[in-house]
This record gives sequence, C-alpha cells and structure tokens, in this order.
Amino acid sequence: MDVIVGIILPVFGTLGLGYGAARFRVFDDAANRGLSLFVFNFALPLLLFRAIAQTKLPDALPWGYLLSYYLGAFGVFGMAMLTARRVFGRRLDEQGVLGLGASFSNTGMLGIPLVVTAFGADAALPLFVMIACHSLLMLPPTTAVIEAGQGDRQSIVALLLSLSKSILSTPIIWGLSGGLAMALLGVDIPGPLDAVAKGMGGAATPCALFALGASLTRYRLGANLREPLVLVGLKTIVHPALVWLLATQVFDVPPLWAMTGVTLAALPAGITPYLFAQRYAACQATVASAVFLSTVFSVLSLSILLLMLRA
Repeated sequence: MDVIVGIILPVFGTLGLGYGAARFRVFDDAANRGLSLFVFNFALPLLLFRAIAQTKLPDALPWGYLLSYYLGAFGVFGMAMLTARRVFGRRLDEQGVLGLGASFSNTGMLGIPLVVTAFGADAALPLFVMIACHSLLMLPPTTAVIEAGQGDRQSIVALLLSLSKSILSTPIIWGLSGGLAMALLGVDIPGPLDAVAKGMGGAATPCALFALGASLTRYRLGANLREPLVLVGLKTIVHPALVWLLATQVFDVPPLWAMTGVTLAALPAGITPYLFAQRYAACQATVASAVFLSTVFSVLSLSILLLMLRA
C-alpha cells in the first residue's frame, strides 16, 4: 500500500491532472509546449546533473545491465515485427514502426520522475547509462528497417551521424555528461550552482508528469484495437519480464540496476514511435492508440511491478 500511496498516486495523479487540464481546455497546446521545453531544456538536465554529480560511481560498468535491457528490447521488437507480418499482414516498413512501438520506453517524461521517486537519487547512474544509450541503440536499426521497406537509399553511416548529432545537442545529455564529469573528477558542485540545480530540478518531476498528461489528449483510439493491444502487452508485460529474466538468471546485475532496468522496460511506449509513424506515414492510428493505452494500463502494471520489486 505504501508503494501505491507514496509513488503511484502522486505520479499518475499529477499526470491525470495534466490530462484533465488539457481536456477541459484550461491548459492549451501553447502552454504545454512551453512547459515541455522548460522540462527538457532546463529542469530535467539540472535534476540529472545534480544527481549524477553526487553519485558514487561503481568500479566497473555492469555490462549485464545493458545486455539484459537491450536483448529484451530487441526481443520484443522482433516479436512485434513477426506478429505484424504473420497475423496482420503488415509491410516491412510498418513492421519496423510497430516494432519500435513495442520496445521504445517513455524514459524522459515518465521514466525519470518515476524511477527517481521509486528508488531515490542512487538510481540516477543507471538512469544515465540507459538514457545515454537508448536512442543511439534503438533508432538506427529501426530507421534502417523502415527505409529498407520504403526503398530509401540513405546509408547507415549517414543515419548514425545524423542521430549522433541530434543526441549530442540534447540538453539532457549535456546535464548527464556534466554531472558525470564532476563525479569522475571528485569535484563538489559550487554552492550557488547547487542551489539553482536543486530548485530547478525539484520542478522537473511534477512538470514532466503534468506535461505528459496534457500531451495524451492529442491521441485518439483507432477503430481496430487488436494491434495496439498486442503492442501494449509486449511493451508493458513481455519486455520487463524478459529484462528481469536476463538480469537475474543470466547476468549478475546489481539489485538497484536490475530494478531500474526492469522498471524502465515496463514503461509505456513513448512519443518517439508516434513521431516515426508520422514521419513515415505508417500505422499512425495503431501507434497513437498504443501510446495512449499503454500509458493508461501502466497505472496498474507499474503498481504491481513496484510492489513486487520493493517487497
């Protein structure tokens, strides 16, 4: 019950408040865009900067953590592609979009505030490792599959360069990198900077959740829910189950890192799969429905998961 009252209700209550504000039009798209920019460009980077800078780094990176997460992620990616082909008769490019919808977690808007709330500042380091690798590892293969299906000739090298440039220009990455540099050098954050980072970072969690809730009003459920429900099941149930199995039975992953990885795997689908669906005009209704439904379902699934992990 403490998990529900202390973590789930505050997290999803704030998300629901944002959804209601946008649904009743007391918080419009322009306001949500401004809030989202504040969260991603300032609040979250400073939150992560401060948390990483104050974290004691491990002697060696737990490679089993990354292998557990991404073997699980690409496993459900492949399952989604196979199901899309065999059951729903989807083309290769559509299979790629649906694969991403089943495997790409909402680490920014929901993952960071949820993990920090559930496991504390010590979870900042595994969060950093995952966020730094997430897009870089997941998006190039997805893009290659989609563009192969649509006949695009752009090289993988060009895709990697473009993606790397995009990642390196992301404020969250700069915040993480700055905090890591200070932790490696053993330098304390200067008092005034620490005060600013603490104040701004304190606004990150509620603002991110409120903005996510408001953004959910943009999505509409499609007429056919069979495909979205498959994606929801793969994303919120199969993905975390695979990561848990790999982290605990195959690799020797430290408990905090394992809990963080499983929780990140259990997150609902993020906005990135929907952006890919829009960009390539493939399965937009299916992915939009999956984003909405997986977020709603995760209220229950994450509650159960956190109860199990913190037992």
